[in-house]
Amino acid sequence: MTELWKKLLAYIVLTLRSLQRMHDTPHSIAGGVAFGILFSFTPLFFCRALLAIALAWIFRCSKVAAAIAVNLHELIFFLWPLVYREEYRIGFWLLSSPHRFPPKIYKGLNLEHLHWVILRETVENWEKIGWPWLLGSLVLGIPTAIACFIITLKVVEHYQAKHPRPRIIG
Repeated sequence: MTELWKKLLAYIVLTLRSLQRMHDTPHSIAGGVAFGILFSFTPLFFCRALLAIALAWIFRCSKVAAAIAVNLHELIFFLWPLVYREEYRIGFWLLSSPHRFPPKIYKGLNLEHLHWVILRETVENWEKIGWPWLLGSLVLGIPTAIACFIITLKVVEHYQAKHPRPRIIG
């Protein structure tokens, strides 16, 4: 195993241990993780951490767990272009009538096509790209968030049962 993978694994273990040791209820921690994971799948790049923390606050879940979980996807950043493409394909398929997958990506795309004009066309592109991508991200994100909620709940309950917190009376 290379040094990079060892460091990555050590960071993941450290992050999971910090979630286990949080002084909060298991349901609160698991809820925060679920909101963080759900928003890490969305294409709302610049506001997903704020949205995850806001929903965790509204539903009285751990905001720290939400902030940690929304950034866990950065560990596997090299896989996200594939995930984002599949989210778009799923959303495109769901929104098209009759159902069909999107056309192939233009093979001649190069850096000359990336220009300020793209930023001006953001609103127009949101209808073509954003809505299918957002819908597909929810289709993949919701089951993943539910699975992460259940796993986190069991792990934190197990840890807190073995390591009870001292009660402060007074």
